[in-house]
Amino acid sequence: MPTARSVTAAGGVVWRTRSGSAELALVHRPRYHDWTLPKGKLLPGESALAGAVREVREEVGSSVAVTRRLGTVHYSAAGVRKNVSYWAMQHRGGSFEPSDEVDELSWLGPAEAAVRLTYDLDRKLLRALTCAGMPEAVVILVRHAKAGKRSEWRGDDAQRPLDVIGEQQAVRLVALLSHFAPTRIVSASPRRCTQTVDPLARALDLTVTVNAGFADENFRGGRHGSAAELLALAELESVTVVCSQGATIPALVNQLAPGRIGATTRKAAAWVLSIAAGQVISADYYEDAIR
Repeated sequence: MPTARSVTAAGGVVWRTRSGSAELALVHRPRYHDWTLPKGKLLPGESALAGAVREVREEVGSSVAVTRRLGTVHYSAAGVRKNVSYWAMQHRGGSFEPSDEVDELSWLGPAEAAVRLTYDLDRKLLRALTCAGMPEAVVILVRHAKAGKRSEWRGDDAQRPLDVIGEQQAVRLVALLSHFAPTRIVSASPRRCTQTVDPLARALDLTVTVNAGFADENFRGGRHGSAAELLALAELESVTVVCSQGATIPALVNQLAPGRIGATTRKAAAWVLSIAAGQVISADYYEDAIR
């Protein structure tokens, strides 16, 4: 029996705030006569996250700040197995232009959107976003990139720099982290931490603020780097990148998102924490910059 063809796609549940209320973006596709969430097939070699952001830009016209993963849905249509990954995204700007694929865009409140949507799978994604609450801020914990072996470095360990692979990872982190539209960058004091986020700071024209409290030696000593200190960075609609180290990051994730016990973090990997009402409502792990 022939194996059904499989298609990998990605999309977004996009929202904006108007007069204190959330509105969600629904698109109308004339080919199918349906109202659905923006999505589309990935390009060759494209990551699901990059594809989701691109499809939203193409179909809705939005520049967005990605917040949290909403999961992957699976269904079959016309004999094709489809696997579509979705992210929650906040609309930050842009305007809609009708096309042959999408001829209408509607911004609707959650209740109206649930009625307008054609498919139950889309309604489930809508509930996954709205039931947990709209993310009000995002904090991204990034472990510094590769910096060689500590045993082979003769100087002060705080001055140990990134190695060649680490420098490449730092550059690749720019593409990953830019999808979240950072508004602020904080780094622990070790040189390898500041070097990891320097390319991102240059790309986004942001300044790196050094906070020694997020270095392992201070965190282990209980002097700084607490979960409360991290949450204090989560100002309304802010997206803060914090570059830290291998002991501090798992400990913070375990404190703030207990369901993530054992949150080991590889070098150049990141945890994206979405926050609402002062609480972490999701913790998503990314290793896109590691090769």
